[in-house]
Amino acid sequence: MEAVLTHLRGAIERGEYAIGERLPSEAELCRTLEVSRPVLREALRALQTMGLTVSRTGRGTFVVTDTVEDPTFGDYTAAHLLEVRRHVEIPVAGYAALRRTPDDLDRLTHLLDRMERETDTVAWVAMDTLFHLSVAEAAQNPVFRRVIEEIRDALARQSAFLNDLGGRREQSNREHRALVEALAGGSEQDAVRAMSHHLDRVETTLTDIVRPGRTGTPT
Repeated sequence: MEAVLTHLRGAIERGEYAIGERLPSEAELCRTLEVSRPVLREALRALQTMGLTVSRTGRGTFVVTDTVEDPTFGDYTAAHLLEVRRHVEIPVAGYAALRRTPDDLDRLTHLLDRMERETDTVAWVAMDTLFHLSVAEAAQNPVFRRVIEEIRDALARQSAFLNDLGGRREQSNREHRALVEALAGGSEQDAVRAMSHHLDRVETTLTDIVRPGRTGTPT
């Protein structure tokens, strides 16, 4: 899928598919690129997430820009999502370190153990969003959980995107493990540091995908 996405993205950026032009049909692209339809559809979804194309029911996929600006995950852009996550999830981690119960730790540890064994990306992504919800629950403030619930779909879309294109799963597992250890130790400072590092790595991977060779907040 990454190879197909790289090919199509490159063709759009080079102007081989002009803005406003419809991409070839799925059947034609599958024949040309010698890939299966599920692989092609994953690549087409990634193009839409990057904002390069839009799918119009019954008409096909159309190029809307030749420059990646800010990926969109559901209703939210990557930049908006990351900004909110930094303001919410970092302090949440600190509160969770101070307020978590033994049941919270058991739930998070069990969930992380399952994530580290999971090989199916779809199942892992579902557990990833549940992990972040569980950290919010451990902060013992229902408003925090409500905020994470609001962005849950966007978090899942972003997680899938980062795993498909950035190979984030194993690294994310290690970051989650560091966070759980900080929560178990009851260290607000360590928990804040662990969540900050996790979100830094999310930002870096997003930037590497969107603007290879550059760093900084995707805007």
